[in-house]
Amino acid sequence: MSHKHQRRVYPQQQYEASPAQPSAGMPGMGMQDQMYNAGVPQPQQFNQQFGVPVQQQQQQQFNQQLDQTTNAMGNMNMNAPNGMVDPNAMYQPQQQQPQQQQQQQQGYPQQGYPQQGYAPQYGQQGFAQPQEGFNPDKVPREHNELYPTDLLNDLPPPIAELSLPPPPLQIPPQKMLVPSEEANASSDFIRCTLNAVPKNNSLLKKTKLPLGLVIRPYQHLHDDNAPPPLDDSMLIVRCRRCRIYINPFVTFLSGGNKWRCNFCRLANEVPAKIDMDKFEAQMNRYERSALKCGVMEYLAPKEYTVRQPSPTVYVFILDVSQAAQKEGLLSTAVRTILDTLDELPNHDNRTRVSIMCVDNALHYFAIPSDDSNENTQMLDVCDIDEPYNPRPGNLVVSLTAARQNIEKLLGQIPQIFEGNILSKFALGPALKSAFELIRSTGGKIIVVSATLPNHGIGKLSPRNEKGVSNTQKETSQLLSCQDGFYKNFTIDCNKAQIGIDLFLASSGYVDFASLSNLARYTGGQTHMYPGFNAAIMADVTKFSTEFSRHLSMDTSTEAVLRARGSIGIRMQSFYGHFFNRQSDLLALSTLPRDQSYVFEMTMDDNLVMPYCYVQVAALLTLNNSERRIRVITVALPTTENIREVFASADQLAMTDFYTQKAVSKAMNNSIEEARELINKSVLDILNAYKKETISSNTPGGVPLQLCTNLRMFPLLMNSLKKHQALMPSVLPSDHRANALNYLESAPLKYLIKAIYPTIYALHEMADEAGLPGEDGSIVLPDPINDSMEFFAKYGLYLIDNGTELFLWIGGEAIPELVNDVFGQQSVYEIPVGKSELPVVEGSEFNEKVRNIINKIRQNDEVITYQVLYIIYGPVPNEIQNANTNSLRSLRMWALSNLVEDRSQIGEGYREYLQNMKSKLTK
Repeated sequence: MSHKHQRRVYPQQQYEASPAQPSAGMPGMGMQDQMYNAGVPQPQQFNQQFGVPVQQQQQQQFNQQLDQTTNAMGNMNMNAPNGMVDPNAMYQPQQQQPQQQQQQQQGYPQQGYPQQGYAPQYGQQGFAQPQEGFNPDKVPREHNELYPTDLLNDLPPPIAELSLPPPPLQIPPQKMLVPSEEANASSDFIRCTLNAVPKNNSLLKKTKLPLGLVIRPYQHLHDDNAPPPLDDSMLIVRCRRCRIYINPFVTFLSGGNKWRCNFCRLANEVPAKIDMDKFEAQMNRYERSALKCGVMEYLAPKEYTVRQPSPTVYVFILDVSQAAQKEGLLSTAVRTILDTLDELPNHDNRTRVSIMCVDNALHYFAIPSDDSNENTQMLDVCDIDEPYNPRPGNLVVSLTAARQNIEKLLGQIPQIFEGNILSKFALGPALKSAFELIRSTGGKIIVVSATLPNHGIGKLSPRNEKGVSNTQKETSQLLSCQDGFYKNFTIDCNKAQIGIDLFLASSGYVDFASLSNLARYTGGQTHMYPGFNAAIMADVTKFSTEFSRHLSMDTSTEAVLRARGSIGIRMQSFYGHFFNRQSDLLALSTLPRDQSYVFEMTMDDNLVMPYCYVQVAALLTLNNSERRIRVITVALPTTENIREVFASADQLAMTDFYTQKAVSKAMNNSIEEARELINKSVLDILNAYKKETISSNTPGGVPLQLCTNLRMFPLLMNSLKKHQALMPSVLPSDHRANALNYLESAPLKYLIKAIYPTIYALHEMADEAGLPGEDGSIVLPDPINDSMEFFAKYGLYLIDNGTELFLWIGGEAIPELVNDVFGQQSVYEIPVGKSELPVVEGSEFNEKVRNIINKIRQNDEVITYQVLYIIYGPVPNEIQNANTNSLRSLRMWALSNLVEDRSQIGEGYREYLQNMKSKLTK
């Protein structure tokens, strides 16, 4: 049966005779009761239920947002090559075309540049000659329009808007030295919660909106994927006063001999070499990346290097205790390292490696170079109270020079410790010894463990979770650091430029809350694999894939990150994995490629200029021994109009901002206070919007109104409270701490997916879904709402929450669908749990589903590999047995991703909005 026919037959063949009725969603009904005691309305029926043409309203508002973006981009001259205006061209008055005249008469914004203005004009010296009297700060700009929406009538929420770009930054091209789309940093690198910043703090407080930045310095795991422009001339121009880097928004003065800083307004001298390339030949200064690109890199001169760039060093601490042997973690880890040696960053052929095996003692390996006649020696140190390095100079070896001996050792380690019956794991002493090995060079310590550290310094013990989980005492007794060693040790690591990453794979308690501090304060990451068993192929695949991606990921050492704001703006708080060395300087011993950071800004003074600026600079050392500076600059319009502030708010950046606030509150106060913070934030914003933008004599009285660009914000906030990190439920503390850690560092796209999972209705997807599109990549179906209202008892659904995939087939699916997807005759024969979708020969639909799963898994942004869980829904007259009970738990886990619905862990979205409405100030 071809997919073309399946798409029409699957939903209708068996059930079109029984019209669906919407679920009442009565209190006390469980998830499965609500889902299977009622039919499922079609989307159009659902819209009619509320008496509003929701689809039409959504489309109109969606088009309005697209018009805003189109108008904003219309200000750029997109006819020039690469969308760039020729700096040699003057903004000469042009004869107005009839179409332009008609547009102006109809009130449309005029496209292009003003008739009178200034563009760079090159003389013999190659610098700009500004026209007298021209002030780019006086150039009028467009404003984002405020479109109100009624949240209670705007149901189901239009989730397609979760993939829209933020409200456009209305920056006229006259503010740029070289007008270009690249002059302002892309939202992929930096997003502000407000794309129109209030001019004073009182206005900001009146809106109740946050002012913060979401920053992701790197977009891909590998730096050769779409790198930004590199300036390798060794010429770095900075302001003498505020130390910002010259950028596309400065202005040249005095015939090009001076430049005015757009941050502090100081006039600086222009170095003569700005008009020379690295070969001392004449060049056009406006071709410099620093003057035309909002994101660029410098090759740093020696002044930015404290010491000669050190080689990249990896120290592997491998748990060889009984648990690691029994669960197969040791053999899986060494096999992955062995297979990934070719991908390990070694661009300068200076990468060095050390391997240490740990149980109740420390087992070092002295690995000779390949051209030596010596054999690898294992050196045991049993004095863990005062461990020492038996051969300090020979325990860290060159990956290139000792490659064959390293491979040979990795193949022998499982046999060396085979049958080990020791259950102790001395992680603390191992960390101190690894520190001594590489303190002079810095580097990375990678821990692979299956055992709770229970020996020597940093010894931990299981905590009593009974009666504490989901109470006010949970944070203080279960989520706090059990031993100060795991925080204090990171201070020494930061001084020595040593980062730590942990891979914890265990079927028991690992005290994630304590161990994760090692990575949190050194710029690393902690990964957990609960219930790992090498006998399960899915467990091995996930661990080895993520471990391999982590090892092959480009990384940087000796990194510092700093953000600067223009006059009146100051960085106040920082969220993410780093060490806060100074008030505004973040130290990262290693800068990974798959994490993001959130900065909270405050206003110390009024913003008198029509634009403000933020610049983020990351100074770091690459694996190729180059010292580089990545500079990210963004210009933000300022405003005194509160309506424009609301119209320019970025709901996804705001979600990340409040997520970090909630995570911090959960880890320092209590989970309950974190949920209260979320509720208060939403209520405050709704109250402020009602008070400041809605007329008191509005006919009929709009019950719950918010601007269209923020209408997904309440949905995301209510969904956040249902995430494993914050849900009001009894959870193992390791799982809670792991979830909090993930939210703390996940890039924005994956954070949103964790809060509001993406669900695809595969049984009714479009014909092109699952097949290569015009660009050659697999086309994904359109997602549906995370609600049972859109689940059918006979459908096939794929749930993607960013860390797992659930393939759900309804218990009443027709046999043709079951056979087409799984090659089985009934749902009872479908293998459930961790599994892979089998290949069904001759089934085009099966191939499409597998293509979609593979497309979701493949990325170059994060190391996560998503395990697939296959589940079938309740079957009529289902026989109850032990397997059914296990399946029921798996069903409930999958259905917990339907965050729009009411459940035991939280109110439904409609109920949430009604509660917000009742609490609004009268």
